[in-house]
Amino acid sequence: MVLVGALVLGHLAWQLWGTTVVAERRHERAVGELESAWEEGSDTADLSFGTAEAIVRIPRFGDAYAVPVLAGTGPDVLASGLGHFDGSAAPGEVGNYALAGHRITHGEPLRAMPDLRVGDEVVVETRTAVHTYELVTAGDELEVAFTDTWVLASSPVPPDPGDPAPPRLPDARLLTLTTCAELFHTDGRLVAFGVLTGTQRR
Repeated sequence: MVLVGALVLGHLAWQLWGTTVVAERRHERAVGELESAWEEGSDTADLSFGTAEAIVRIPRFGDAYAVPVLAGTGPDVLASGLGHFDGSAAPGEVGNYALAGHRITHGEPLRAMPDLRVGDEVVVETRTAVHTYELVTAGDELEVAFTDTWVLASSPVPPDPGDPAPPRLPDARLLTLTTCAELFHTDGRLVAFGVLTGTQRR
């Protein structure tokens, strides 16, 4: 029983801290290799755990916050940075640039999601541009079920008029951040919406 208990505690420790150490190393590697790829003229960097496309910086989370965005939302991707939902818009484009990330374990890129406030900036860097989005909903303002895919639509239309949502315009350039509603297992998702406020050449 002592051995079993030690194994369980070891597994929990690995999940809570070990995976985050590994993920943070992946973050640094992906950001470094992506910046090198940009200097060589490539838009992306192909890594063993996914294809890095962009770098997200959120001033609310501190100057050191720089998390890579990888294509897709598979387990390897979400264990290595933020995932870019397949089929959603590219950074700065008309539509909905939709991202997902862990709140706990695997680098915890959105652990502090509830601290985000209306007006906070989310900066997305690509090889050619720096896109600045401004949040129009707070990080803890909207919780939905993981099956509520309306939040990923190009012009999200909430099922309940009371739910917060960004402007529903045909030419809207939106950002959506999604993460688990609770630190441990949950079917709920926190969602924050932003709108593009500026783009500068990088």
